[in-house]
Amino acid sequence: MNKVFLIGRLTRDPELRYTSNQVASATFSIAVNRTFANQNGEREADFINIVVWRKQAETAKQYLTKGSQVAIDGRIQTRNYDAQDGTKRYVTEVVADNIQFLDTKASRENNYSQSNAQPAFNDNATPYDFSSQPDMSGSNISADPFKDFGSNIEIGDDDLPF
Repeated sequence: MNKVFLIGRLTRDPELRYTSNQVASATFSIAVNRTFANQNGEREADFINIVVWRKQAETAKQYLTKGSQVAIDGRIQTRNYDAQDGTKRYVTEVVADNIQFLDTKASRENNYSQSNAQPAFNDNATPYDFSSQPDMSGSNISADPFKDFGSNIEIGDDDLPF
């Protein structure tokens, strides 16, 4: 089985091309954060090349820009070709079957205008640090989440799944 699911941000604008049969193809790359930190405690990202075909390619070119957050569902493909200098080159990329736009152009522009007023990242963050925590300043995390259920919750042995 060859199936890939990725969530990341575009590192460059999509490049739209057409084959000789007028089939649209767009290429771009996304930065995907790793789930762990390196030895210095910094989070790293992988930069993955994406190819999308036909109508989705035209839609990607029209609506996606550098920094757009997307979810990709597709498959890994490898290919090779002979470069102009005679060497054989190998390429690994994800061919996208589906692309979900996870933010809107308006929200990106709003974030951009806010980032000009104040720094978007702390001094230790990379430009691809998507691990920001939600603002919990108005939340009372010490409150009892079960207070509306009464003082006792009765659970019988028949209610347990094991």
